Amino acid sequence: MLAQYGHVLIFVLFSGGFALLTLLVLAPLLRFTSGDKRQKIAYECGMEPIGTPYVPMDIKFYIFALLFVVFDIESLYLYPWAIVFKELGWPGFTSMLVFIAVLFFGLIYTWRRGALKWPSRASEGGER
Repeated sequence: MLAQYGHVLIFVLFSGGFALLTLLVLAPLLRFTSGDKRQKIAYECGMEPIGTPYVPMDIKFYIFALLFVVFDIESLYLYPWAIVFKELGWPGFTSMLVFIAVLFFGLIYTWRRGALKWPSRASEGGER
């Protein structure tokens, strides 16, 4: 039994070593570097950039994206469950009901907190 963990350990060490070798040794050797300051500015369709390229992103977009990922993963769990539904019987059915109920209550919670409201231009002072 311990020999199987040895294979996993070798795999983890090899993959970690490959990642470190790629990021720390090969990347600096292969990337393009230039001392020209014009190549380090953000490109905006041939116009001189105004302000900083680092604009703070609204957290609502991030939360909305995370909620999409959560419910997308839910659909990934539902498909295999539906394939083996008859073999699972009542215990499988009840466990999936609990899973869906937890996600449903999470959806209601985020809905009431206002995380699903997409920011409109009217709220930012723009035109309708």
